[in-house]
Amino acid sequence: MKAHLILKDGTLFRGQAPLGFGGMGEVVFTTSMMGYQEILTDPSYGGQMITMTFPEQGIYGIHTHLNQGLKPSATGFICRRLTLRPDHAQSEQDLQSWLRSFHIPVITDVDTRALTQHLRDQGSQPGLIWLESEGDIAHGIQKAKELPDMTGQSLCGQASCRDRYEITHPYAQFRVSVLDGGIKQSILDQLHASGLILEVFPWDTPAKELVAPRFHGIFLSNGPGDPASLSGMMKEVEQCIGQKPIFGICLGHQLLGHAFGGKTFKLKFGHRGANQPVIDLATGKIEITSQNHGFAVDDTTLPAEIEITHRHLSDNTVEGLRHKTLPIFSIQHHPEASPGPHDARHSFGKFKQLMEDFHA
Repeated sequence: MKAHLILKDGTLFRGQAPLGFGGMGEVVFTTSMMGYQEILTDPSYGGQMITMTFPEQGIYGIHTHLNQGLKPSATGFICRRLTLRPDHAQSEQDLQSWLRSFHIPVITDVDTRALTQHLRDQGSQPGLIWLESEGDIAHGIQKAKELPDMTGQSLCGQASCRDRYEITHPYAQFRVSVLDGGIKQSILDQLHASGLILEVFPWDTPAKELVAPRFHGIFLSNGPGDPASLSGMMKEVEQCIGQKPIFGICLGHQLLGHAFGGKTFKLKFGHRGANQPVIDLATGKIEITSQNHGFAVDDTTLPAEIEITHRHLSDNTVEGLRHKTLPIFSIQHHPEASPGPHDARHSFGKFKQLMEDFHA
């Protein structure tokens, strides 16, 4: 079925809607060459339609163990071509059928190179997949202009767990409270592999539960939306500071920035992909990292007791923070990858070492 991707600024991209329905969300792009399933199920992509820059998608099919959430969080999938017959012996189904089962809209045959260049020049923005059967394209353009921007959107409530749950470990030395703003399964896997018992709490959990005496540390997860809209979470995180060792990733990193008294701002087109270069300012070592975020911590707003530990080599934005006197650190990138390189995976061991030193 013929369709158009219509951006909020009125730009049109022709394509096909093979599933026969459209959708809407913030249009973003990722430079990852693989990992479409992990990307689609990453809760941090809530409210977003994903443009894949690699032209062929669905090559190796769908594998349940790759899911990063219970279902896809993205609100749309944009690509050049979609493979209907995956070439993998262990594939469970094809990508298109899987997307149909979750009612995730797809638009194919899009000039994704031109779309990506437009988003780089004009910035990520809301858009919609408009089917020709829905009527006059002018009506679709008007509807796209009325779409809300990502700035100001609080989406953690849609991505977080609803009830507390526990992940046990037979040989664990430490128990950690996890504030779930939309956590990826691979982050839980890496925390657990570090030898930790995890208690995962909903996004609106009060600080008094996160700092209970049974916990040795606190982990702040990734998640979707604008961190500045999460005033309640900020206040609870602020109350946790100084009581336990804390480690934050992505949204958790941004929430700590706010809790320290800083601010965040929206990046023009964000960092999304598995090839993002980050420098560790203490060692000079460069790590190639997996990233997925549209907001960043404003380093000019941070107090003197906060040290910037990492920066993005493409635009010099903040990629890591640590408190100079308290056992607290955070990173903007994803050390668990999924998909992506494992250069930063040592961060999980650093968190465990922090708890060992604190409770020695």
